[in-house]
Amino acid sequence: MFTNPDKVILLDIGNVIVNVDFGVFCSAVTAVSGDEQAVFEKFCAGNFKDEFDRGAISIVGFLEQMACDPLVRNISFRKLKEAWQNIFSLKSGATEGIARLKERHRVWIMSDTDPLHFTALLNGFPVLRTMEQFYLSYEHGFLKNSPEAFIHVMQTSGSKPDELLLIDDKPENCLACRKAGIESILFTDWSDIQARPDICWTEEKPEQ
Repeated sequence: MFTNPDKVILLDIGNVIVNVDFGVFCSAVTAVSGDEQAVFEKFCAGNFKDEFDRGAISIVGFLEQMACDPLVRNISFRKLKEAWQNIFSLKSGATEGIARLKERHRVWIMSDTDPLHFTALLNGFPVLRTMEQFYLSYEHGFLKNSPEAFIHVMQTSGSKPDELLLIDDKPENCLACRKAGIESILFTDWSDIQARPDICWTEEKPEQ
């Protein structure tokens, strides 16, 4: 059980702080005679998106490849960018849950994301602007399904494995985290996080 109140929480963004709905993007950009599922599989999942998330593809390169694809309708780069960014909504309980975590722990963001998504997230959700530190895949080049992502966090922050805890909604990320020697919690919803006495105070915060 996680019992150290002095840990750093490595907190995911997608489907933890915000809901992610790629269906909105696919509906907005798919050609009239196209296939939304095919657009999803080509641009919203798989190797192409992973490369963008790792910073291996530029913003212009990403938009260019979408714009010239026959699956995508003929729209401007601006509209493509807006459609790509307009897929997020705040998850129920996230703001309160993060505040509760901060009563006991430091909270850092660790996210597999691209520069377009992160810009939209930072602009659209003020709770993210309160975070102390950000570890973003497009900046450091590692995805969380690899232990190397967590090794990078430890090497650059000077943190030891027992000083960190990941909260993430993907089992494969939690597994990679544990392979790096760091504890993890598979996120389901914020009510579950707030109900854990090893994570959040369940009653009044004890006097210092």
